Amino acid sequence: MRQVRRIGLAIAVVVAIAASYRIGRHYGHSEAGAKSGRHVLYYVDPMHPAYKSDKPGIAPDCGMRLEPVYVEDLGNAPASSSLAQLPLGAVSIDGATQRLLGIRVADVEKSSGTRTVRVVGRVVPEDTGVYRINPGVDGFIRETYQDSVGTLVKKDQKLASYYSPDFLAVASGFLAASERVPGSVGTDGSRTMPFPGALSKQGVSSLQGYSDRLRNLGMSDVQIKRMADSRQLPENIDVVAPADGLILARNITPGQHFERNMEFYRIADLGQVWVVAEVYAQEAPYLHPGDQAQVTLSDAGRQLPARITDSLPQSEAGGGSVKLRLEVNNPKFILRPDMLVDVELPVHLPPGLTVPLDALVDSGARTRVYVEHGEGIFEPRDVETGWRYGEQVEIRKGVQPGERVVAAATFLVDSESRLKSSARVSAPARATDSPAGMSGHVAAGITVIDPSCGMPVDPAEVAKSGNTLAYHGSTYYFCSKKCKEKYQNNSAGTASKQASGR
Repeated sequence: MRQVRRIGLAIAVVVAIAASYRIGRHYGHSEAGAKSGRHVLYYVDPMHPAYKSDKPGIAPDCGMRLEPVYVEDLGNAPASSSLAQLPLGAVSIDGATQRLLGIRVADVEKSSGTRTVRVVGRVVPEDTGVYRINPGVDGFIRETYQDSVGTLVKKDQKLASYYSPDFLAVASGFLAASERVPGSVGTDGSRTMPFPGALSKQGVSSLQGYSDRLRNLGMSDVQIKRMADSRQLPENIDVVAPADGLILARNITPGQHFERNMEFYRIADLGQVWVVAEVYAQEAPYLHPGDQAQVTLSDAGRQLPARITDSLPQSEAGGGSVKLRLEVNNPKFILRPDMLVDVELPVHLPPGLTVPLDALVDSGARTRVYVEHGEGIFEPRDVETGWRYGEQVEIRKGVQPGERVVAAATFLVDSESRLKSSARVSAPARATDSPAGMSGHVAAGITVIDPSCGMPVDPAEVAKSGNTLAYHGSTYYFCSKKCKEKYQNNSAGTASKQASGR
């Protein structure tokens, strides 16, 4: 009986000592904080900084004692603690490394107003100012006169002459009709009717019919007037320019036989031309028909005003660019077809937040930037972009005014972020994806993750505690013995299911 009492007394003493130790530790932290003038904000697991508690005690997953976090220390928290509070993919790069790699940051700025988009345009003739000259008869070419492609011509300038017997009968009828209507063709080419009455009307109608037939066969008004004045049948039919312009095409040579409706020449009136320019699809919504523009000849340095007409229908949807058509007055024909010119388009941009274009990391499916958090910590942030102008791009969603983003060597920061994200996500899934690899050696700069609970661990400290596991040729690191056993049990269960075929 005495022995039982002694044992019970001993147990009570041990319990009392343990309770007093815990109470003393709790008050010790409080007293230490009070003595040092610091205030405990919460308690964290030293191996799992994401776990927080408002009371001291033991971490439920790893069994380690919780450590206090003081309000005064938050401003000087290490990068690892700050990284734990940020989304997956955040990286920490010290200032010396940033300078070595050329990493620079830039402010997120508010921008608006009018910008000038500079593109290259190509001169094309207006389709309504292109003339195609062809005959309505068969015949052969007698001569041509200064009709090379690219030659500027004047209205009614003689370009070629040809012979066709089909003109003789119609031309003879025209002369006979003009004799029956005295004064029908004046010296200025206008028709007069000095003798009213049925006969006069019939004669004028006949004369008009013969004139139309001659034009339909290919005779010009200039030659019809000359034939009426001379009262003689022409030996050849003249081909003349229908307007001031440029010869775009020539398909005849002297002595050539031709058939009716063959195209002799194609001539463009260059008094007003089009300039076709291509802009980014993001800029197109801010360019409207009627907006003024400016065309500059790079060689001559001359500037001409232009006006946007509309978007061309052949602009391909989803191609990333839109073709614009501009009208330009060209009185001296200094703009020629297929000439390249510089085009300046004023763009009125709505106000918005902008970042440098080099700050974007565009993978096609998503676009992101890296936002600076404190000194040397960068967080990946998905963003929605708007208009782009020069080296600036609008950010419609994802950043706030006053934030700073990586604007140079962004691809290096992105590479580091991808490496860390890959290690954290894939380590618990497959043995082949373990950061330790086949040799069990941890590469420098790679965050090692506990595959059981997903928290970062220090490989050196884990190796000292013996919480490592070699499995299928890879070495795993665990924050506690409990996590190691949990992973072993899960791995054994998976292997058993695979062996049984379930």
